[in-house]
Amino acid sequence: MEEKRNDVRNVAIIAHVDHGKTTLVDEMLKQSGTFRSNEQVEDRVMDSNDLERERGITILSKNTSIHYKDTKINIVDTPGHADFGGEVERILLMVDGVLLLVDAFEGCMPQTRFVLKKALNLHKKVVVVVNKIDREGARPAEVIDEVLDLFIELGADDDQLEFPVVYASAREGYSSLSPDDRSGDMRPLLDSILENIDPPFGDCDAPLQVLFSSLDYDDYVGRIGVGRVERGTIKEGQQVVLCKTDGSTENVKVSRLYQFEGLKRVEVESAKVGDLICVSGITDINIGETACSPDCVEPLPFIKIDEPTISMNFIVNNSPFAGQEGKFVTSRNLRDRLFKEVETNVSMRVEETDTTDCFKVSGRGELHLSILIETMRRQGYEFQVSRPKVIFKEENGKTLEPMELLIVEVPEQYVGPVMEKIGSRKGELQNMGTRDGGSTHLEFKIPSRGLIGYRSEFMTDTNGNGIMNQVFAGYEEYKGDIQTRERGSIVVHETGESTGYGLFNTQDRGRLFIGPGVPVYEGMIVGECAKNEDIVCNVCKKKQMTNTRAAGSDDALRLVPPTTLSLEQSMEFIGDDELLEITPENIRLRKTILSKEQRMKQLHKKA
Repeated sequence: MEEKRNDVRNVAIIAHVDHGKTTLVDEMLKQSGTFRSNEQVEDRVMDSNDLERERGITILSKNTSIHYKDTKINIVDTPGHADFGGEVERILLMVDGVLLLVDAFEGCMPQTRFVLKKALNLHKKVVVVVNKIDREGARPAEVIDEVLDLFIELGADDDQLEFPVVYASAREGYSSLSPDDRSGDMRPLLDSILENIDPPFGDCDAPLQVLFSSLDYDDYVGRIGVGRVERGTIKEGQQVVLCKTDGSTENVKVSRLYQFEGLKRVEVESAKVGDLICVSGITDINIGETACSPDCVEPLPFIKIDEPTISMNFIVNNSPFAGQEGKFVTSRNLRDRLFKEVETNVSMRVEETDTTDCFKVSGRGELHLSILIETMRRQGYEFQVSRPKVIFKEENGKTLEPMELLIVEVPEQYVGPVMEKIGSRKGELQNMGTRDGGSTHLEFKIPSRGLIGYRSEFMTDTNGNGIMNQVFAGYEEYKGDIQTRERGSIVVHETGESTGYGLFNTQDRGRLFIGPGVPVYEGMIVGECAKNEDIVCNVCKKKQMTNTRAAGSDDALRLVPPTTLSLEQSMEFIGDDELLEITPENIRLRKTILSKEQRMKQLHKKA
């Protein structure tokens, strides 16, 4: 018999990046007594890996739970960046409702729109939380109007439009039903979750069905499937049938069963309808598969994850410095690592190419791929990557390309240069308005390839005062050629070590990326040329030793400090005939063809 389980609620927290999701989860954990009173707890405790801590963003969705008024609330913290949308889409299958977190000053941002659309399509109940109401310039009433407009625009039904609103300051640890309160605790928010989010509904005695929406890994027990019990009851040691995504089935045994208690996985003997569980003992479990009772095999449909929009080639390192810094350098190492990534990263694709030392990796955006690159280099891998390229589609004889909705906030005096640059990259202005405080709000529709390499230019054009956010906005007809990079590279003439004298003679030609005493090789890129052409310079040149002295010429050489490029900036900088060499110690830019003569021959062949 089907029944409601009033002792459980499953809820996901969705929001734009940096609107305070993880801080809110921190406060809910602290105030529900999850930690001991004397326990040392880090800030943003849910951001558990190094990259998340460094960048201050959530990359992987994570589960936790709290107990409040005899009810267990399972909370899933989801990423706030559009590039990790694949994480969000499948996590929504595990929950019955969502907390939509919106900044009281910034209002609805692109990622809010993206994730909310997914939640509404799946008919999830939404509780709107206006966070950071203590922030200077907060405008909660206007933000609620914006949220309502967004709900209507995304086609919400009448029930969904009647959304409850809670005002909160996650950092200060209070929430209320009135925008004017500035004290209290998280109880009003927790009460809203209990009142408005539907409890799980199902039959505990029916044949088992568990849908796995996420994967975890443990060094001791191997792969762990994370999912939700959709029907029936699951027990430790139970024999089940695993329905694969390709239609085949396999008899497996549930060796261990866990549930989330606070931040830990706790072993349990059984779980029933509506529980979020972890299962170990199934060695080749994958995302989207269903575990069923042997006497009633009925696989559940899995949500279709959006396709990748950007691809890069990952190539075995063949530079003169290859193998000096990395632990894993062979094509077999690279292949194994990339195919292992695809098992848990559902919105990424890896394809083999004509050669054994090159793999085509496709993802949801530059950040999605750069996080993989950064993770691999920290694990000791050494490899090269090509410039990111967008993935085109063919439909009815027409070429379609991915488009982005770009939302820009800039002070008024910088609007001209920004509009000019985005216009040259085939961007179309959709909306424009002014905000309190003199900033201008611009919305553009722009091809994804027009944004590759634009972020660094945007920061220069706005003196670092602009904010830009983008979100995938579907495919449209090809918009024509775009001239993106306007400057050439400064290329090294010979292998050696850079000297102050050589760099001093080169720095007038453009912007340098390295200082003196850096090992370099022929064909390596050490700067950006001021003109639209590549130039070859000898940065290893030493001053001739003579016994002649002249006043003035022997003064200390004054070098301009070099610009150090981050991984993302390097990915945006390289051209089609250039590669990025990634090692645990260094990120180097280089020409695909290192020899100057060979490059010239290639150029003449094309001409």
